[in-house]
Amino acid sequence: MAARADRAEEDILRMRTVSLHPVWLAFIRYCGELRYGEIDKLKIQDGLPLLAEEVRRKIKFPGGG
Repeated sequence: MAARADRAEEDILRMRTVSLHPVWLAFIRYCGELRYGEIDKLKIQDGLPLLAEEVRRKIKFPGGG
């Protein structure tokens, strides 16, 4: 029974990804690989991500607030 549910979930995920534009898939993969960080700006053109600015890290200095 559990195997059937897993298969159904995989089929649903497969259908969702098929309907996504390759540019969106690339952006989603990038977000997954980022693991931690921030995307400061995301430029969308014609409904697709065109440019993202990533904030690599913030440095907090002792006593700086």
